[in-house]
Amino acid sequence: MGIAFEMTENVRLKRPHYGRVFATFFRNSLVREMAFRGNFLIEIVTNAFWFAAQLVFFAIIFGNVQSMNGWTRYEYFAFMATNMIVNTVMEAFFMPNCANFSELIRTGNLDFALLKPIDTQFLISFEKLDLGALFHLLLPVSLLGYSLHQLEWPIDPPAVAAYLVLVALGIAFFYSLMIMLASTSVWLGRNQGLYEFWFYITVFARYPRNIYGGSPAGAVLQFVFSYLIPILLVITVPAEVVVGKPLGTSPIMLVTAAAAIVGLFVSRRVFYFALKSYRSASS
Repeated sequence: MGIAFEMTENVRLKRPHYGRVFATFFRNSLVREMAFRGNFLIEIVTNAFWFAAQLVFFAIIFGNVQSMNGWTRYEYFAFMATNMIVNTVMEAFFMPNCANFSELIRTGNLDFALLKPIDTQFLISFEKLDLGALFHLLLPVSLLGYSLHQLEWPIDPPAVAAYLVLVALGIAFFYSLMIMLASTSVWLGRNQGLYEFWFYITVFARYPRNIYGGSPAGAVLQFVFSYLIPILLVITVPAEVVVGKPLGTSPIMLVTAAAAIVGLFVSRRVFYFALKSYRSASS
């Protein structure tokens, strides 16, 4: 009895090395992908085809116009690359895990996650990685570099640092939105409709924020998705920084940072509040 108690205390007090845990997740995901190489290659080809289709579509548009609401061809391509970078990271790291959360609840396998001596949100968020989607990250990064080269963008370390920080904030905000939607699985069981809602909402972030200001309805969308659910800011602001566009009002960057920080805080609260309502398979 005393030995069992001592082992329990040792497991409880020993903090896991999250870097090594993440490396294990990555290695396991790589093994899974290599076990089905055909599927991995098909995913890469599919992503490349979708990327090319988007590029050709907007190249045709800019073949007929000089700019769209102040965005020239290569400025818009830099924006499009930024949006793709954020969404690719989401699809590679978080989408597979958040989509699998309801399945863990349904099968009772969430019990095993709760028993492991590691932060549950970390485990739920990173256990499975989509390496095919991660490989796709090379395409938008290449597009960004090509666009900035065409714009004759000077190497400005502060701007580079600001861009990387803003992209990280955008990823953090989208992650917080996704994990909150995943948390509702505890009460709803299956929440496929909510994931579709997430896609419908984030589709507005595919276009720069100022494009929505041309009509009363567009102005409403611009306000809602800039200050209530700021998905436009977390994509448009880093793109504006990297191409050297004036941001207008400086508080926009503060709103972007606040949205990510508050989103992470609220989403963690929501996640663990949802876990309190979870009833294990054995109960």
